[in-house]
Amino acid sequence: MKLNTLPERIQAHKHALINIVTPPICTERAEAYTRAYRDNEDKPVVVQRALALAEHLKSRSIWIKHDELIIGNQASKVRAAPIFPEYTVRWLEAEIDDLADRPGAGFAVTEEDKQAIHDLTPYWRGKTVQDRCYGQFTEEQEAILASTIIKAEGNMTSGDAHLAVDNEKLLNIGLDGLLEETRHHRSQLDLSRWEDLKKDQFLKSVEIVLVAIQEHIHKYADLAETMSKEDPRQQRREELLTIANNCRHIATNPPRSFWQALQLCYFVQLMLQIESNGHSVSFGRMDQYLHRFYQKDVEQEGHISREFAMELLQSCWLKLLEVNKIRSGSHSKASAGSPLYQNVTIGGQKLNQQGEPEDAVNSLSLAILETCGQLRSTQPNLSVRYHEGLDQSFLMDCIEVIKCGFGMPAFNNDEIVIPEFIKLGVEREDAYNYSAIGCIETAVPGKWGYRCTGMSFMNFARIMLAALDGGRDATTGQTFLPHEKSLAKGNFENFEDIMQAWRDQVTYYTRKSIEIDCIVDSVLEQQAHDIFCSSLVDSCLERGKTVKEGGAKYDWVSGLQVGIANLGNSLAAIKHMVFDNPQISQPELAEALASDFTGSKGEQLRLRLQNFAPKFGNDDDMVDNMLVQAYQAYIDALSGFKNTRYGRGPIGGGYYAGTSSISANVPFGAATMATPDGRRARAPLAEGSSPSSGTDVKGPTAVYNSLGKLKTDKILGGVLLNQKLSPASVSSDSDKLKLSMLLRTFFSHHKGWHVQYNIVSRDTLLAAKENPDQYRDLVVRVAGYSAFFTALSPEAQDDIIARTEHNL
Repeated sequence: MKLNTLPERIQAHKHALINIVTPPICTERAEAYTRAYRDNEDKPVVVQRALALAEHLKSRSIWIKHDELIIGNQASKVRAAPIFPEYTVRWLEAEIDDLADRPGAGFAVTEEDKQAIHDLTPYWRGKTVQDRCYGQFTEEQEAILASTIIKAEGNMTSGDAHLAVDNEKLLNIGLDGLLEETRHHRSQLDLSRWEDLKKDQFLKSVEIVLVAIQEHIHKYADLAETMSKEDPRQQRREELLTIANNCRHIATNPPRSFWQALQLCYFVQLMLQIESNGHSVSFGRMDQYLHRFYQKDVEQEGHISREFAMELLQSCWLKLLEVNKIRSGSHSKASAGSPLYQNVTIGGQKLNQQGEPEDAVNSLSLAILETCGQLRSTQPNLSVRYHEGLDQSFLMDCIEVIKCGFGMPAFNNDEIVIPEFIKLGVEREDAYNYSAIGCIETAVPGKWGYRCTGMSFMNFARIMLAALDGGRDATTGQTFLPHEKSLAKGNFENFEDIMQAWRDQVTYYTRKSIEIDCIVDSVLEQQAHDIFCSSLVDSCLERGKTVKEGGAKYDWVSGLQVGIANLGNSLAAIKHMVFDNPQISQPELAEALASDFTGSKGEQLRLRLQNFAPKFGNDDDMVDNMLVQAYQAYIDALSGFKNTRYGRGPIGGGYYAGTSSISANVPFGAATMATPDGRRARAPLAEGSSPSSGTDVKGPTAVYNSLGKLKTDKILGGVLLNQKLSPASVSSDSDKLKLSMLLRTFFSHHKGWHVQYNIVSRDTLLAAKENPDQYRDLVVRVAGYSAFFTALSPEAQDDIIARTEHNL
């Protein structure tokens, strides 16, 4: 692979994007949606939303810049973030004047922008998704949300997403075929029946949206043709004419070429982002559904060269980088670097004509891998599906790309996901076609409902501290579920009392998280129909239901649990140093935690907890099994709950656990007092299911062994493992081979779920923090995604710097 070359215009486009330090906002969508909602208040909400999207597509600015080959813009300016007022205007009104000053998540706002926001927000007050949710929360639920022990802000203030739609179907039938299918289902309805009347409004909305999208694509065709007449360069004139012809064709018909197919897939991605700004809108297995086009044009008929096909891919990747999202100040801290998590999955297995699994790696898999390695951007979020039969040369190519240091590709494990999906009730053919979604979560493209992960966040560390202090939250002083025992009273009779207190508290907060999810989901179902998205998810058109109403074939979801390793480490420290080998009394520990280990005595105690109590990530059965036991209490509590789509059509409808906590470990840590593992108050919590920073001291093999003890078959929302390696550790061919063997052992022997790597030196990170202008293109793995290091807040940067750097 050639990983150190980029076409000149791709390099220029990337340079322009990464040097937009403070991107602008765009009010066009907000203004169009406000006009449409005002003008159509007599219509059902689903029709209002369809007409609003149509109005926006009709009136919005479009452009073609940077000599790009794949076209389509989300907003009026490059990297501008649109405003979605139907979800929330609360934080926007409060923070509009300070957006430019937010560390790591700033946006430029003109006085004209501010006036536009102030003009439209009064219409939305009391009508937004967030307002309607708070109108239903009980005082207890609202107090828990205010405490941030449970956090669900992102679920109320933006669209859902966390799915991949059926791109393959659209490539086969085109937009006209999708429109014809919609009209067929609509023609079968009996409008004297209430159920069919409701279906008719949804299918009518799909028609409105599909026609609007077709007309919008024609607008791009007209623009490209006009530009072709004005450009002085012959090659660019020809490219623009081809782009115009591509757009006119795919506006109605299935694509005939690789260029057309890739352009249609990007238009789908763009429309999904414009319709609803939910993140983790993913492409699924792009190397599978686009391969026939690539094979025909590049390898069989020679219509385009491999180099040009790769330039098309890189043009698409940069268009993904242009897509942007604005979040509230508090939400942006949990999503450091403003990620969109637009995942592309390659590799894995497929079923042959005899129904037997075989390696799915193909020539497009390699081209996608190579283009990402050359571009070294944050988008797409590239994932590779691992299986025992994965070709060794492809695995070594993946490691060569990992060496580039931008945190990709990440790996998911077929050996876990496929059999566990089948056990859940997923059909075998669908299970073999799963893809990564967003960070590390997984689902079947075009068949799975919203938010396979990304429901409420739960702070395990704070729940554990409440268990140790009579149910009292150490941060706020509130008590939501009181009990009689506490460390301060010294009345835990044995360690089992501690574990029972943990089980009681986590069971209570699990129920509260589901109650909150239920309200949020029900409001989204009523207020924020995602019409285009639903048209590309089986079996929404057939059932006449949106995804949120139960239209998908499958529907399982997970919340996100934060501070996994801190929980295990803290419980193990108590068991080891308070009960099994008494060195600290219960009141002494309580006093030290309350004072944040102040004074010489407190510091000595902290060092003993930090250095002599066992830590997760070192292949120590005592702490590893403690974490498994504690996590099982949450899994048991979760098992009895169903989501709002249960029994309404989809297979499933349940919950499972998930550890993909994005960068929430930093702000959640900032709201968490000192913990018994020796962590000081307000320091970051452990990220994902990774060990706490600096505590995994026995190397990567020990980390793999510890992770392998988790019940990954019960944590189907994803078991996220971040590993940081020194660049020197993979410098030689033998080092790379060693890493490939470690990967195979972790996935095949230990049944690991996932792993991803940061290969960047501490010195480089420190230099980038000190001199950001010199490191604008430095990309690091934050959690289940990569981000430009200089775009992160100082707190997020410090968290990455502090992670343990291993050698092989």
